[in-house]
Amino acid sequence: MILVLKTVFLFVIVHLCYQFIRLLVKMKKAKIFPITNEELVAIRTNPQKGVNLPTFSKQKLGIIVYSILLLFLIGLYITSVFLKDLDVSFYLLVLFPLSVSYNTHSYSLLNLFAIDDDGILNGARFVPWKRMKSFRFERIDVNHRYYGYSKEVNDGYELIVETKFSKISCIVTTDDSKEKLGKILCEHGLLEGVKSAKIVGKTENNYLKNEK
Repeated sequence: MILVLKTVFLFVIVHLCYQFIRLLVKMKKAKIFPITNEELVAIRTNPQKGVNLPTFSKQKLGIIVYSILLLFLIGLYITSVFLKDLDVSFYLLVLFPLSVSYNTHSYSLLNLFAIDDDGILNGARFVPWKRMKSFRFERIDVNHRYYGYSKEVNDGYELIVETKFSKISCIVTTDDSKEKLGKILCEHGLLEGVKSAKIVGKTENNYLKNEK
């Protein structure tokens, strides 16, 4: 059992490190959204404020904190290798940092949401278009399961992008940004409100038809 946990632990660390390095590389590329101050303010991962620019200087604090998190996980793994008498409860320590690093609904360590030609940068990960299936906008009101308490974003939308294994989520506070995001996602082969995947590069006009 302990051997299995060590193997899973190692896989998780390698995966997180790979995702983080790929994100840092993608942050250097030109973005197609958000590209104006209005769009930057309208997109949020935290209900109280807009996202930061997808640059090293503006994401500096999040990058440092997330790097420390990864070093902590690596330290835990090294400890598990050399200490033979660890029990299963030791590995429960991993649950907290993992829950923070994969938080999809606000308060993620990197206040980041951006789109480039290859995919979406969200929090501490980059997701390529080929791994996305569909998207939808959910209206935010007082009954919304995550943001109903946040007056700052009531009457806005939650964008949810379904991927093969998880979700990408952000808050959209203006109709203009919602329209532009919907068009960009459709142009990269995603359908609105469906679960079946589409081939990247084939534009589906469902979104545009629904908006007419």
